[in-house]
Amino acid sequence: MPESADSAGPVRSSADPVPVVLPGPATAPEVSAAGTAVGDDPLDRAVWRLRSRGCWDDAAALLEPHAVRHAPAALRRAALLVERCMFTATGWAAAEDALRAAEALAGDDDERGGAACERGHLAYTATVLGVRDRADEARSALGRAAALLAPTAAGRPLLDFRRGLMAEHVADSPDAARAAYRRAHAGATAQGDALLLSFTWRHLAGLALRDGELAEARHGFAESLRIREELGFLVGTAPALAALADAAPEADAERLRAEAARLLRLMGGIPTWLAGHLSTATT
Repeated sequence: MPESADSAGPVRSSADPVPVVLPGPATAPEVSAAGTAVGDDPLDRAVWRLRSRGCWDDAAALLEPHAVRHAPAALRRAALLVERCMFTATGWAAAEDALRAAEALAGDDDERGGAACERGHLAYTATVLGVRDRADEARSALGRAAALLAPTAAGRPLLDFRRGLMAEHVADSPDAARAAYRRAHAGATAQGDALLLSFTWRHLAGLALRDGELAEARHGFAESLRIREELGFLVGTAPALAALADAAPEADAERLRAEAARLLRLMGGIPTWLAGHLSTATT
């Protein structure tokens, strides 16, 4: 599945961008993928706890008072609602409205580039989920983001990751996708962006699996799962389990898929695309 910070390929890939036993509320200190940085601020932690459980509307509502005049808050709010579209295939109008608000408030190249990155991801999501073909819009927006964001900008690794998603799942160019994922992985490592690393590990592993490199694929999928469990990114743990199952020996794969299915039920069927992947994988 394509992910947001993942994203993240759709149902036709190994399994993406979330929740085993539901652990206690995540404190998730330095998570920052998809423009939703988390620090020591109580608001940041509250937003993270809601986001990690798939409560994007509630998380966005906490940011709404700040997003009226504050461009970074508006962009964070838009990113949350774009992520909801990826996981639920719903909420398109709300995401569009939030994006327009963030674009209107953007006052410098980093803010304009971040908004363009989110617009590109929303268009990509609509394309890969089969809602509407917006591939040209996605390419244009991500290209605009690349022109606006400096190579050392904080948002550059996420942009690289999303350009990799486009290369893999829209252009069917695994070599270009691998190069973009590696740039994103290096950038996320340098920035300490653990959540984005969980996505880059997973998608690099998916390409390794595609090439028949089972050991490399298992390692990458296992790292992605480990990070998500440590962060408490509940809504991303079931896809990580399903992805690891695709590269595991059959006995382990059956257990991993059963756990993924259990988590999917606990999360109310989110992400919506995962049920089809699990049923296909087990038939």
